[in-house]
Amino acid sequence: METQAHVLIVEDEKKLASLLADYLSLSNFTTTCLHDGPSVEPWLENNEVDIILLDLMLPGKSGLDICKAIREVSQVPILMVTAKVEEVDRLIGLEIGADDYICKPFSPKEVVARVKAVLRRANPQSKGGLPFDLDSNRLVMSIGQQSIALTAVEFEMMRLISSEPGRIFSRDQLMTTCYRDHRIVSDRTIDSHIKKLRKKIAVIGNQDWIQSVYGVGYKLNVEAT
Repeated sequence: METQAHVLIVEDEKKLASLLADYLSLSNFTTTCLHDGPSVEPWLENNEVDIILLDLMLPGKSGLDICKAIREVSQVPILMVTAKVEEVDRLIGLEIGADDYICKPFSPKEVVARVKAVLRRANPQSKGGLPFDLDSNRLVMSIGQQSIALTAVEFEMMRLISSEPGRIFSRDQLMTTCYRDHRIVSDRTIDSHIKKLRKKIAVIGNQDWIQSVYGVGYKLNVEAT
């Protein structure tokens, strides 16, 4: 059977790393395990991987710092692992470059599923592209023979979240993209725009395309496309 992808597991709990490696191997992944922060970047200089499973709390160097360093030289998909739920806003909202996150405790099967989902998003050709088109000249969204008119804010929102299907965009990111005059708007304003946008696209397609992630933001639902 052909190997699907190479996963680098960076986890200081060796038993957990071994367990994850076993489950990923059962799904036809090749795995490598590292157990401390300082060893990650030197290892990556001499090896290639398809995705990194990166723990937040590591001895020697934090997962946040490692993620930032990797992003300076590579766009390899990174799935952050954290036991600190309060770190979720930092992982996504501060744009450190992670593609997704998963909170401990988790089941190994859930990790395998999330790894597969991140890889699908990183390789859009595998999912056949998006089922809709955006026309910036007329602020129109179309699918098949049906079209809807969007406001400028709605269009920018849709363009942003569809630029990276499956990636979670925080409300601050949406605000910065949609209000380029740097005006200050509340989270409720962003939520209101999303609600109206969902109603509009339900007319021509799937209202589940825009998925909310509680306490974090919104993403384009890959499964719905």
